[in-house]
Amino acid sequence: MFQKTSLVDGRGKRVSTQSKQLFCFGLGFSGQALARVAVDAGWRVCGTVRSPEKAAQLRAQGIEAFVLDAAGADADADAVPAEIFDALQQSSHILQSVGTAKSGHDPVLPLLAPMAASLRPQWTGYLSTTVVYGDWQGATVQETSPARSTSSRGLARLAAEAAWADLGWPLHIFRLAGIYGPGRNALETVRSGRARIIDKPDQVFSRIHVEDIATAVFASMNNSTASPGSAAIFNVCDDYSCAPGDVIAYACTLLGEPVPKPISMDEAGLSDMGRSFYADNKRVSNQKLKDVLGWQPAFPTYREGLDAIFSELRASPVD
Repeated sequence: MFQKTSLVDGRGKRVSTQSKQLFCFGLGFSGQALARVAVDAGWRVCGTVRSPEKAAQLRAQGIEAFVLDAAGADADADAVPAEIFDALQQSSHILQSVGTAKSGHDPVLPLLAPMAASLRPQWTGYLSTTVVYGDWQGATVQETSPARSTSSRGLARLAAEAAWADLGWPLHIFRLAGIYGPGRNALETVRSGRARIIDKPDQVFSRIHVEDIATAVFASMNNSTASPGSAAIFNVCDDYSCAPGDVIAYACTLLGEPVPKPISMDEAGLSDMGRSFYADNKRVSNQKLKDVLGWQPAFPTYREGLDAIFSELRASPVD
């Protein structure tokens, strides 16, 4: 039994963590960042991974990881271990962090179907994406902006958001901007020799450091604004939208490398997926997240984020 502890939420209010348990479908890049925040705050954290090796690594960190490939082609409710059902029954908070399957459908909901009616989570979260907004030709989008994506990825995410809302649980939907963090960032791209700057004037993107995703979702877990049968949407991004080439150029400056010359998409030989990345042009506002949950990003722009990662690289050089 966990002892009663307390923490400071996004508004500076002391909240109890007694009997708080998070179950995270998909302990990947974002899920693990959240899990570490929750464990440090005294929560019990359970979740799924796709390999026994990863499960062992996370269990050594105090995270109860279970092996389940929710997005696997053969995944079905009968294949879900009883220990996962038991953990879900005990969980006050449930997060879906697994992307849509190749079929375009949410892979977790079919697994939950046999027991969904018996679960009564206090809070449910779904990690979605700002891709659902589609192209706004550089204009700013808020949570009230129409989601007008025409891409298969955006439409699949919108369908998954609606399907989770249909469960009738208190739901927070997090529309995440482009995610970066340790091991997954422009510095790594430059160091690997894969850095390119695509020449597309006035193209801007929004992004978010993985640790800021964790603090935003954790603030939501402690300050749920959704009630059973309703869903609240939050954009999760930093304070500064800019051209992707600006980020590459800054990473090159930190590493002392030459900045690549801009090239066209044809010269870059981009795949259809790569081209689709440049099809949408928008700035994303995080103001609701700040106003409602009192959240502030630790890395308000890519500069602070890359500076912190670069400092870690210098402190722990890799040959």
